[in-house]
Amino acid sequence: MFTTRPELAGTFGMVSATHWIGAQAAMAMLERGGNAVDAAVAGGLALQAAEPQQNGPGGDLTLIFAEPGSPPRVLCAQGPAPERADVAAFRDLGLDQVPGTGLLAAVIPGATLGWLTLLADHGTLSFADVVDAPVRVAEEGVPVTARLAAALERMAPHFVRHWPSSATLYAPGGVPHPVGSLLRNPALAATWRGLVQAEASASARGAGRREAVAAVVREWTEGFVGKAIDAFCRTPYRDSSGTDHAGLLTATDLAAWRPHYEDTVSVDFRGWTVHKCGFWSQGPSFLQQLTILDAVPGFGEGRLAPGTEGYIHTILEATKLALADRDAWYGDGPDVPFEELLSPDYGAKRARLISDEASLEVRPGSPGGRMPRLPDLTVRGEFEAAGVNGLGEPNAVRALLEANSLPDPDGRARTDTVHLDVVDRWGMMVSAMPSGGWLSSSPVIPELGFPLGTRLQMAWLEEGLPNTLAPGRRPRTTLSPSLATRGGEAVLAFGSPGGDQQDQWQPHFFLEVALRGAGLQEAIEAPAFHSVHLPSSFYPHEAQPGVALVEGRAGQDVVDGLRRRGHRVGVAGDWQIGRLCAVARDPEAGLLRAGADPRGMTAYAVGR
Repeated sequence: MFTTRPELAGTFGMVSATHWIGAQAAMAMLERGGNAVDAAVAGGLALQAAEPQQNGPGGDLTLIFAEPGSPPRVLCAQGPAPERADVAAFRDLGLDQVPGTGLLAAVIPGATLGWLTLLADHGTLSFADVVDAPVRVAEEGVPVTARLAAALERMAPHFVRHWPSSATLYAPGGVPHPVGSLLRNPALAATWRGLVQAEASASARGAGRREAVAAVVREWTEGFVGKAIDAFCRTPYRDSSGTDHAGLLTATDLAAWRPHYEDTVSVDFRGWTVHKCGFWSQGPSFLQQLTILDAVPGFGEGRLAPGTEGYIHTILEATKLALADRDAWYGDGPDVPFEELLSPDYGAKRARLISDEASLEVRPGSPGGRMPRLPDLTVRGEFEAAGVNGLGEPNAVRALLEANSLPDPDGRARTDTVHLDVVDRWGMMVSAMPSGGWLSSSPVIPELGFPLGTRLQMAWLEEGLPNTLAPGRRPRTTLSPSLATRGGEAVLAFGSPGGDQQDQWQPHFFLEVALRGAGLQEAIEAPAFHSVHLPSSFYPHEAQPGVALVEGRAGQDVVDGLRRRGHRVGVAGDWQIGRLCAVARDPEAGLLRAGADPRGMTAYAVGR
């Protein structure tokens, strides 16, 4: 089958990332003898400089990695709510939702700490080694792409009126950097150099590699970085509530929290085992879709074969059921009925709800006989084919469709996430999903060169929900990397940005591989689709019942058939849904493979 790009194959190492600069920075670490972790850290830091509209040092990170001979593990660097962040604090401010932008929505920033933790525990190189290329990108400048320029153009009026430090960096003199110019960030480069100096000082005192990286962690949490974050959060800035608010994050929060490791959650599907992050993320909704689909008679064959109207309809309906459970049951707490939610019996029970007609209801299940409770929903009455219109991080489709939109004085730029996958010659694999701290989230901290994230907007201000805001609790994040094993060996790492669509586009890719035996690039380029039936995880959490978006390449007959079934179908451009990355390993053949999505026109795979 023709693909727009070749599927790479080799024996040394493979990288796939949502920006070519991230992929090249990661590959450079493999070439100098580093492992997949060294490569992932370098690539992840480079993506912070290369895609500031998608992620940043003050954002979040979740990843899954697998070392040869060991089961996959999760590194959770999704920061929790600050100690002062509770429902009462927001109610006292007259708010019924956590704003989608500004300092109030900041969690403890986890992205940089996550990369440092992984490097210290599982890497082989120094922080100075892995941050060298990212520093050069920040100092010498990143070429401004159409996606980045669109975000800057849209945000410029808001920067000038409300976030002057962001205007200085991204729209000097009120003029946003245009496509083809170089965006330099000397403050970010200086921040990284300051962290390198902390490592060098520790090494000079006799510290080993791991202890020296720990010194970088302390400099971030308690040194000049932590102090600058604490001071900046004391000043009120405009947020999406239309009012200026200071932040709740403090130096005490920064010093007290660290990323940690967890077991994955997983299900088996037709010879594969798919691993995801826990129920504090939306990742298990991918797994629930698999258990539901596996219980649908004939799924993957005949009238339910990949690409058919029946196949797409069935997946859309399974997605609605899984995401309804996500909104009713997922959260960072001990009461999630995880065993029942992932059980084959429960999946079969949910599968029996799928009919030939599209459901316009939100139907969470009752695992263990418990009655579900959903947060209040905002239903968008009019049809909007482009998808959900959250302000904090609307999906990548929306960003593409609005690339030529007018500036927005309220600062509603459509941004997203990044992704990176690595496999090395020894068989180590990493699937990483960094996000948050993007340029439209909150003002740039001038001396550091980056803003804080706004992941707290995913928590609810209604008491008694699994995802109710509480100090020290992680908001139920959308960040959701994926890793699959066969026979106990890691063989596939993949992921896509996209907010609520992450665990729709990723299952579609995986099913192409698992059901059809498609190659990575072929599976990535298959016509894509998704549902926006459930409320967005992002402010203001709107829902569009029955709405599905389908790429035009799916075919008019498929679109017409879905509409006859009751789906409210919007037809996107032929190449507008998703930004998938993937690497694979064939232990028997001794080959490594990689592919990257042409959609978005920035993702690339490299390897040999």
